[in-house]
Amino acid sequence: MTTSAEPRVSGLEIRSIDYVPLDERHGKLWHLGPLWFMSNAQIATLAVGLISITEGGNLLWSLLAIVAGTVIGTFFMAFHSAQGPQLGLPQMIQSRPQFGYVGALLVWLFAYVQYAGFNVFNTILAGQALHTTIHGGVKLWVAVVAAVALVVALVGYDVIHKAERVLTYTFLVVFGIFTVGILVNLHYPPGSFDLGGFRWTPFLAQFGVVAGYQISWAIYVSDYSRYLPPDVTVRKTFYWTYFGSALGGIWLMVLGTLLAAWAGKGFDTIPSIDAAGDTVFRGFGAVVLLFAALGLVSVTALNMYGGSLTLISAIDSFRRVRPTLAVRLVTLGLTAALSLVGALAATSHFLRNFNDFLLLVLYLFIPWTAVNLMDYYVVRRGHYAIAEIFNPHGIYGRWGWQGITSYLVGFAAMVPFFSVGTLFVGPAAKTLGGADISLFIGLPVSALLYWWLTRSIDVAAEQRLAEAEAVELDRAAHQHREP
Repeated sequence: MTTSAEPRVSGLEIRSIDYVPLDERHGKLWHLGPLWFMSNAQIATLAVGLISITEGGNLLWSLLAIVAGTVIGTFFMAFHSAQGPQLGLPQMIQSRPQFGYVGALLVWLFAYVQYAGFNVFNTILAGQALHTTIHGGVKLWVAVVAAVALVVALVGYDVIHKAERVLTYTFLVVFGIFTVGILVNLHYPPGSFDLGGFRWTPFLAQFGVVAGYQISWAIYVSDYSRYLPPDVTVRKTFYWTYFGSALGGIWLMVLGTLLAAWAGKGFDTIPSIDAAGDTVFRGFGAVVLLFAALGLVSVTALNMYGGSLTLISAIDSFRRVRPTLAVRLVTLGLTAALSLVGALAATSHFLRNFNDFLLLVLYLFIPWTAVNLMDYYVVRRGHYAIAEIFNPHGIYGRWGWQGITSYLVGFAAMVPFFSVGTLFVGPAAKTLGGADISLFIGLPVSALLYWWLTRSIDVAAEQRLAEAEAVELDRAAHQHREP
């Protein structure tokens, strides 16, 4: 497969769920590093590092749980990133070979709920940060943040990459100073660094939330690598995604844990960041919050962009959609409106239970990531007839019973091990003292079952079909492009 040296497509992004032809591939592999670093390095990630402290864990073991959860959770999302350049498709449309043309709606529904849930939390935090520094009312700033994020998401792929690079450079300065201030100026309760303070329940709760947060990025990653040339290696794509995401995630989650241990029961995200920043010098807390609001705008744009692609994919399952700029605008507008309504209607109860939401995300996407990765790397080994993914009567069928069965069985196997605060604690989790190990159950069950159920797939025949359709695929992609 060869690549073109033609310049990138300028202006508003036109493509959505459709295949990106070879002569439109552009960008540099290292751009994935800043993008995934900054996607994680924003203050919504702080909330992910709180659960162990709030459940009675000490600071040292909380930090170790964060590192362990990030190392393992990021492993899966980074392998999804390598699919983008090879297939030229956004992430969720790639579920059709495993779940079927219509059956993929199962995971798309869950993905859309995730985008909306994260955007509710992100826009509220941004609104609070801007109200604290500039004033004007939280609801006003929530609306402004949503509107700016909508514009960024509409312009699309290239501007999102550029914005994340600029924000990364600024973050290293602002949050570098902020982090040094926290390490030097803040004091922590006695026993915070006692190795003997280990407790399984808060450690595994923190580990699970962190791993779930990192795995939750798996539904995004190919969206932001699909324009890269297909000759980039899987290994390098994995590395740039993995280390960018892991470093950004660990940095902010560690800050969240340190702030929670310092503030104790009085911890509140925005006031605590403001107060900690002011220990560096008076007014620096406001600088941190203003920059943090920009980071939240960028990640809100990512969620709107992904939500739009997911919504288009879902509609296309019932009625063929020509992926035009107008379709992108309508679905982005709807996604932004739903997020805005949710944010304006949200209560403090929602914010207090954000960690429970993260756990639910983990539960919903563990079986999906297991099935998708097993299919790509083991069963089909990256060989897909891409034109058939858009054919409602194609070789992948309307209902992928192997994928759906593997997903449901894996999810069912996880249920006894669920431990979601006061909402639900499964019998196996109760036996383990409330510890949640569902991650280690769902992944192997779904992956191995899918491998076993797909042994009869004729991958060679699918590859021959893909090769026969390759030329027509690029030609059709150019025909569908708007002038």
